[in-house]
Amino acid sequence: MPELAEALVVIDMQKALQYSYNFNDLIQSINGRIAQYRQTNLPIIFIQHNDQDLVRGSELWQLSGKLDKQQEDIVVEKFHANAFYQTNLNKILMEKGIRTLEICGAQTEYCCNTTIIMAHGLGYKILMEHDMTTTFDNDYMIAEDTISFFENIWNKRFVTFQ
Repeated sequence: MPELAEALVVIDMQKALQYSYNFNDLIQSINGRIAQYRQTNLPIIFIQHNDQDLVRGSELWQLSGKLDKQQEDIVVEKFHANAFYQTNLNKILMEKGIRTLEICGAQTEYCCNTTIIMAHGLGYKILMEHDMTTTFDNDYMIAEDTISFFENIWNKRFVTFQ
């Protein structure tokens, strides 16, 4: 079993992204990690994006109903790709004495990448499993290549892969 961090951070697994690459399989994998974090009583933090295209309260803004989100889980709403920017995420982590994070979710090249780099800059140790983010095909790469490309950038620079 891969090592657990002190908190699991699930980024933007919202209904608007349900057609991204491998979304349903990723939810199953995330739910597996959530179960492991619950067994050891470690915090699970859901990040939920909100902007002019993804309006708070709309159907597409909702977290996927397939996620194992419970009442006691922490939800941080963000308005920027960086989950730390003008949110209370860092304050929550500091108050709980958390220094290691496991990050997963959507979108690889936007919110996941920005949050990973910022977390690293703030001194957090970041653990990840391969293929625990998702995105869409774009004009330059298919989603699988984007994920692989960013995992290669993150590996040993920002993230410890397990």
